[in-house]
Amino acid sequence: MLPFAIYDVFSDRAYAGNQLAVVYDGKDLTTAQMQAIALEFNFSETVFVLPAAAPGADYLARIFTPAEELPFAGHPTIGAAIAAVGSGRVQAGDGTVVQECGAGLMTIAVDGGSAKLTSTAIAVGPEIDPGTAAAAIGLDAAKIIGTPKNASAGLDHNFVRLADEDVTAAVDVPGHLEKVYLFSFDEATHAVHARLFHRGVGEDPATGSAAVALGVHLVDQGLLSGDGVHRYEIEQGAEIDRPSTLHGEVVVEHGAVVSVSVTGAAVKVAEGTLVTLPS
Repeated sequence: MLPFAIYDVFSDRAYAGNQLAVVYDGKDLTTAQMQAIALEFNFSETVFVLPAAAPGADYLARIFTPAEELPFAGHPTIGAAIAAVGSGRVQAGDGTVVQECGAGLMTIAVDGGSAKLTSTAIAVGPEIDPGTAAAAIGLDAAKIIGTPKNASAGLDHNFVRLADEDVTAAVDVPGHLEKVYLFSFDEATHAVHARLFHRGVGEDPATGSAAVALGVHLVDQGLLSGDGVHRYEIEQGAEIDRPSTLHGEVVVEHGAVVSVSVTGAAVKVAEGTLVTLPS
């Protein structure tokens, strides 16, 4: 039998945000068994909190969608850190924990029911054909603002800027892009309204890996400029009745992004045990 907990991440109340299954004590599970358990929960991600192998790490997180293992994802990282500390399996003596995952070591600051993930794995990817991007969201290419482009802070995402009303109007049209993050950006307030369509997952209610990568994209596009700390707040998930709030922060030095962070809350809504394990 394996203990598990279910958390709603990037929300300060239950039954909102992004659902996450956190499975403990599964060090003897095979990858195939973990994948089967993730499919059983059928959330966008399930995370297994395991003993660390890397020096300096407090725990290992293996993250699975219902279809595949991921090297990194934001809401499982935030949720796993809060869950690991809350369950007493990991101590955050100085207020931080170090997570080992497929993308390397991640430092997370944990403060009760919220956590802040910081990444320095900065990368700017290629431009995306506007016609392909528009087809993926069911809109005319003329609706796209600026240059659709890929960016990463541990996991790459395809970013497409739209007017706020077009973010709401967009629809997921599979077969064009594996995932597409559509967003509006208020240049005065730095408020973001976002949605993520992900092949095999559907619409994601809150996407931490995209929230940090968005900081990279906003600087790359000149929407945030100048050295210093720039903050932005993302609202996501309302269209699927899972409202979520993500607080982003990007640090720029000498005109280049040096780190990006996302902060969010998580609420435990259930706990139990897996009484039958997949063979």
